[in-house]
Amino acid sequence: MLQVMNKHPHFKLFTFNVYGKIKKLIYRRSSVGRATVSKTVCRGFESRRRCQKINKIIMDRLLTGTRPTGALHLGHYIGALKQWVDLQDKYECFFMLNDIQALTTHSKDPTLINDSVRQVFLDYLAVGLDPEKENVHFVLQSAVSEISDLTVLLSMVAPFSWMQANPTIQTEMKNLKTVTTGFMFYPVSQAADILSVSPDPEKDNKPILVPVGEDQLPHLRDTNNIARAFNNTYGKTFVKCDALVGKVGRLVGTDGKSKMSKSLGNTIFLKDSEKNIKEKVMSMYTDPNRIRSTDPGTVEGNPVFIYHDAFNENKEEVEDLKDRYRKGTVGDVEVKEKLNVVLQELIAPIREKREKFEKEDINKYLVNGTEKYRLLAKDSVERAKKAMHLI
Repeated sequence: MLQVMNKHPHFKLFTFNVYGKIKKLIYRRSSVGRATVSKTVCRGFESRRRCQKINKIIMDRLLTGTRPTGALHLGHYIGALKQWVDLQDKYECFFMLNDIQALTTHSKDPTLINDSVRQVFLDYLAVGLDPEKENVHFVLQSAVSEISDLTVLLSMVAPFSWMQANPTIQTEMKNLKTVTTGFMFYPVSQAADILSVSPDPEKDNKPILVPVGEDQLPHLRDTNNIARAFNNTYGKTFVKCDALVGKVGRLVGTDGKSKMSKSLGNTIFLKDSEKNIKEKVMSMYTDPNRIRSTDPGTVEGNPVFIYHDAFNENKEEVEDLKDRYRKGTVGDVEVKEKLNVVLQELIAPIREKREKFEKEDINKYLVNGTEKYRLLAKDSVERAKKAMHLI
């Protein structure tokens, strides 16, 4: 297993000093209790004082993540990332890079996923997720073998009919030429992601908070159904999870399509240059029935105004633009120019922060967070195996 970790493409940049301090702990099965393990981890960090703080933190757990299939865009920001930043002071957070699950739809393009892991991680850091916070952990899914172990165990109580009935699975199947077993197992895999950080319900029954988009709610219902089925079959082993859906739903693309998507070419990326942002904003779709700027226009469903509502904090300006647009006293150009100013002000500091992290060794944050998650996952797998009389 140590050799596998050394060859892992996303860990190849770690310095030996960082990795060497924790490798024995990561791969050594031990009978020591969690308190002893915590002390061992502390010896691997730079600051003993910081580790003492880690051991004292008792917070409810939060887990969420992204399938890395490319750099993140405004849809990700308003639908998820902004909310995550606000939550990182209130929970013990696990922000995952779900590279194995990215294979469910991109199995023939592994190089894209390999590159996207770094791109997405940079976006995580650029928007303000703080790697220096003791309660914030970044996790690489493929580096935690316990997730696969737990996926298999959970699949024993998950009827295949649940996968077939999942509306998100049904929708995404329509866009696939080949539906693989891995794709159909996605809900079980996601349940394993979440339940890997489940505390022992006999000691702490607080649910795990999972911030998600609306399209992911069926997966969380499946997670709770799977946890309930496992508990009913083998005894109380896992806690439930609670969904937290953001205030802003799915953001439409710049072309007015129902979804902002890299494959549709209708995205504004968080790393886009000032020039690219302006070009994309000024070419956005508006009211197709409005021929002249003096024609009364429709605000409802208009992509430019959807973006104003989502990103423009000057609500007085937004209402004024809407009122004048309906009356035909403001043109599309002015409305778009004001949106451009708003988005430039939002993305500029994110882009600047991203450029700063691009010059740093960010992988150390990933190895520390992955190890923290792995210790919890190991506990969950052992608890599940014990319940199933496998150990």
